[in-house]
Amino acid sequence: EPDVTIVSGLKDAVVSEGDDVTFRCQVSHENARDVEWKLQDVALQNNEMNEISVEKGKIHTLTLRKVTEQDIGTVTFRVGSHTSTA
Repeated sequence: EPDVTIVSGLKDAVVSEGDDVTFRCQVSHENARDVEWKLQDVALQNNEMNEISVEKGKIHTLTLRKVTEQDIGTVTFRVGSHTSTA
C-alpha cells in the first residue's frame, strides 16, 4: 500500500460562537486508511456536532457545528505518520 502524504494542509480559522467551521486537508491517494481528526488531542467521531467526510476521494473535511468557547484549540488531521494542525 502506498505511503499516503498530505498534499494540502489545514488552514487556521477564526469563527464566531454559534457558527460552523470547516477544515480541509488534501491527501496524495484516494481511499486513505488510518485517518484521524482531533480537537485538543481528543479524537473526533462523526456525529451531530462533528461532520467528517471525504470529497473526491482525496479531500478530507471536518465541519464543527455551532462552535462554542470550549471548541477553541488545535485541530489535528493525521494520516499514517503525517499530521497537519490549525
